[in-house]
Amino acid sequence: MLADTGVTIRQADADDAVNGVRPRWVALPETVEEISAVLRACAEQDLAAVPAGGGTKLHWGAPPERCDVLIDLCCMNSLIEHAAGDLVVRAQAGLTMDALAAALAEQGQELALDPPFREHTTVGGTLATATAGPRAFRYGTARDLLIGITVVLPDGTIARSGGRVVKNVAGYDLGKLFTGSQGTLGVIAEATFRLHPLPTERRWLVATTPPADDVLLRLAASQAEPSAVEIDCPDGKEATVAVLVEGSAAEQRALALREVLGEGTVTAEAPEWWGLILRDDVLLEARFPPARAAGALAAAGEAGFAFRGSAAAGRAYLELWDEVSEEELAAAVTGLRGRIETLGGRLNVLATPYEGVDRWGQVSGLPLMRRVKERFDPGRRMSPGRFLGGI
Repeated sequence: MLADTGVTIRQADADDAVNGVRPRWVALPETVEEISAVLRACAEQDLAAVPAGGGTKLHWGAPPERCDVLIDLCCMNSLIEHAAGDLVVRAQAGLTMDALAAALAEQGQELALDPPFREHTTVGGTLATATAGPRAFRYGTARDLLIGITVVLPDGTIARSGGRVVKNVAGYDLGKLFTGSQGTLGVIAEATFRLHPLPTERRWLVATTPPADDVLLRLAASQAEPSAVEIDCPDGKEATVAVLVEGSAAEQRALALREVLGEGTVTAEAPEWWGLILRDDVLLEARFPPARAAGALAAAGEAGFAFRGSAAAGRAYLELWDEVSEEELAAAVTGLRGRIETLGGRLNVLATPYEGVDRWGQVSGLPLMRRVKERFDPGRRMSPGRFLGGI
């Protein structure tokens, strides 16, 4: 029984629901070993488990086919080790990203990730959902900055990969597999990241200009080395372009980028929309070749979606502001997905209240992903049905 694990267990309430599915219990482990004990008990009793961090994205993905136990990692919120001289940090999965940033800043360092919902999103949630912010353009995503991970598999096995390896799962890069896995392979317990020094300066070049593809590509390739090139277009009409420059001589480098853009104001403050998702009851993510960004922007606007994201990196979040019916949303997504795919990209629905909306479209690697799921979770007890293809 769960009560015999020694882990704090409570009855679930309505606030613990995972995309509308209410669990029976909530487990509150405080160590990797306690996560293992919970998952061993779940395996023995055939209970389905869903891991949770800050809860900011529990409504993303499909509702689980079943959810008996919510594994809440809020108590696993420690910064385990900060090797400042090596630019490496190891943290528990329940540590929030803003708390981590504050601790690293004391040593003049940072984890160069700026995912949305930073105040409440956790290290584990950022990895599990593979969310990325503006500066992924320069520094890479969570997967790129991750150098080690500790996970607990559905049978309770503790496995480690990468930095400070104790036990590996032969033949698998656990960091890459678990990043973006939506909790369907096991529970992320700890993560080790590569850090960067805090930049000495930051400047934003902000302009309202037609975001032509050639301009975006010239900005991205400029010797001024921008850290991010973002577009915000809330109404499908007027788009704001903002370019971030970090480090020495940031002001002069931003002014050099103004020559490429043709206009703009240089400021030490980020635009108020920078890196934010304002409304995510209906939220899409578009991926596309950076050279086709203008086409993706136009397609989103014509379909009725606000467009915000890293156009020069080929990634954007699309928010729906108007209330629509299930049939209207399904039609809009189908039409927009076709246009994005024509551009060489793909479109995923991260969040929607409607089950009749195709969240993923055609996925070429689905057979391989199903084999990986079968290898790690043959009993389908980890977040069953949450990920693409019903994985």
